[in-house]
Amino acid sequence: MWAVSTVTMLVLAGILPDFQLQSPDGDSATTIAVTAALGAGVFGVLSAVVWPLLVRLLLLVPALVLGLLVFFLNGSLLLLALRVNPSGQAEAAPETAVIVAAVMSAVASATGAALAVRDDDAYRRRLYRLADRRRRRLPPCSSTPGTVVVQLDGVGHDVLRDAVDKGLMPTVARWLGAGPGQPPTHRLTPWRTDWSSQTGASQLGILHGSNHDVPAFRWYEKDTGEVMVSNRPSSALELQRRAAERTGGAGLLAVDGASRGNLFSGGAGELALVLSVAVRRRRGNRSRDGYFAYFSDPANAVRTFLSFVAEAAREIGQSTRARLRKEHPRVSRGGLYPLIRAFATVVQRDVVVAAVMGDLLAGRTAVYADLVAYDEVAHHSGPRSRDAAKVLRRLDRSLALIENVAEHAPRPYRIVVLSDHGQSPGETFRSRYGLTLGDLVRAGCGLPVPRRAEQTHSGAEARATVRAALRRPVEESGEDHRPSRRPEPVVLASGNLGLVSFPDVPHRMSHEEIDARHPALLPTLANHPGIGFLLVRSEEHGGLVLGARGARTPLDELDTDPGPLAVFGPGAADAVRRTHSFPNTADIMVNSCYDPDGGEVLAFEEQIGSHGGLGGAQGLPFLLSPLACSPPVEDGEELVGAEHVHRVLRRWLREASEAKAPLTVEAAEAAEAGERAA
Repeated sequence: MWAVSTVTMLVLAGILPDFQLQSPDGDSATTIAVTAALGAGVFGVLSAVVWPLLVRLLLLVPALVLGLLVFFLNGSLLLLALRVNPSGQAEAAPETAVIVAAVMSAVASATGAALAVRDDDAYRRRLYRLADRRRRRLPPCSSTPGTVVVQLDGVGHDVLRDAVDKGLMPTVARWLGAGPGQPPTHRLTPWRTDWSSQTGASQLGILHGSNHDVPAFRWYEKDTGEVMVSNRPSSALELQRRAAERTGGAGLLAVDGASRGNLFSGGAGELALVLSVAVRRRRGNRSRDGYFAYFSDPANAVRTFLSFVAEAAREIGQSTRARLRKEHPRVSRGGLYPLIRAFATVVQRDVVVAAVMGDLLAGRTAVYADLVAYDEVAHHSGPRSRDAAKVLRRLDRSLALIENVAEHAPRPYRIVVLSDHGQSPGETFRSRYGLTLGDLVRAGCGLPVPRRAEQTHSGAEARATVRAALRRPVEESGEDHRPSRRPEPVVLASGNLGLVSFPDVPHRMSHEEIDARHPALLPTLANHPGIGFLLVRSEEHGGLVLGARGARTPLDELDTDPGPLAVFGPGAADAVRRTHSFPNTADIMVNSCYDPDGGEVLAFEEQIGSHGGLGGAQGLPFLLSPLACSPPVEDGEELVGAEHVHRVLRRWLREASEAKAPLTVEAAEAAEAGERAA
């Protein structure tokens, strides 16, 4: 406010002839600027200290007279500020002082309002007032506990634990009882993703109870000839339809639910920023409605705009510093990326959090919201970078804001926080070997390889959010929605998971068919140092895992002889076998190599923090749940797969709706089985 007042005073001195900030002989620009800064500072102090006293003294003055006196008193304060200015150069005629003081007060008021809306307390109080007006028009809500689930996209279990230990997330630390004398209110449980460790598969399983036949973030379907992409609205809608058809259910949020910022609706009636409805044009049911509702309040627009500009500038500074320090690994962060990052970390966050707060104050039964900020930054800066750590700190503030609002909600709320996957660090396949996975596949097929390797565009969820908000095509221009059915292979990347399909063959090719057609392809891939293992169909064994130096392990022997999967840890064999059973699994599934010492993988996309396949922290997200809920699993058991997480959340919703004490896992599963039978 001081800086803005100084600039205002300089502008007025240039406009008004009777307002001077310099001596008759003239002064340097520096002297004039210092004079303006001192004058603005003294005026601000006098306004803050003297003005409240004057108002108290004038309370008995009639309102009309007080309204006229305000201008003269304000002008008098400005004249006093100019007289006590140490520079001694400023002066103004009394009538001009009244004008200058009025303009400076108006500008200071506007600046103060703009800064106030960035304050969480002021922001929360304003939302309380708006929600109270809405709530008066709604029928009373239930007194049973509601449930709000916040997804911190891409935050792995170990990353969350480290952030708590380092003091980056004090709200989560308090919930876990990490501070002295603080009893825990929540429990932290790790869970393992499926082979496809990405938002499309995880969130579909969590919200709709099934992620069957989702082998990756993007894949080619031979029956339709289309490339399915999890963050394309048409694909998301189709995946949601398939999941509902397979489970026969309406989704996790079907009963008085709200879905905010997600890829899928979860069956909710209240939707905002949901990608699967972005293709619909019906009034009141579009993905961008959340933006219109949020920015209809000018205070929200000011708050978010200021933070947006600051975040874009922060990204430019951080990327410049990384480039000057020659940090490695590093990916390009130029072009529009600063704006995309600012959108994900500011606009999407503010809109989603505001929508969740409105849901809480409206008393909705179940709310599920996705915050994509960390995932976007970690892709380009690294999952454990300073940039990502700062995002975690701000996400913790969002959780605190939601918690504070829940205390004023018309019903009690249980706050669950989870992640859909983690991220594994490592340089890109292209930067290490100078070629992409597509180049390697073409070389193995004996096809010409471009001299210069082309980048594989990142498939981060935030980019889809931006493009959906702007009504732009979701896929990058370089990706083909309907590849031609030529003999050339279609090669797609999902983090460190690659998929190779031959569109001219209508069925999933077997190991024997691929060898007969391209004898060098499978050995070229399996023996490359950047490849961890391959999965192919076999006419003799059903399915084979291939590795370097001729390693061949049938799927039914993986438990006794994990072969190339040994380095990927427990659960890898089950995850691979499950994906092998999908109808749309690619002809060749390629997982990059994994270094267990550093926890690093090689991404087939332009990301130094990646997820999508097996290897490292990407497959170990977390579930943070209130102690009022039953334990997710019994002691000694593991929480495996997004579908399992869906069953746990559904159990907690049932407990809350019936206002029961936490059930045992066995009792909950028995009740759920009875409901399915009924």
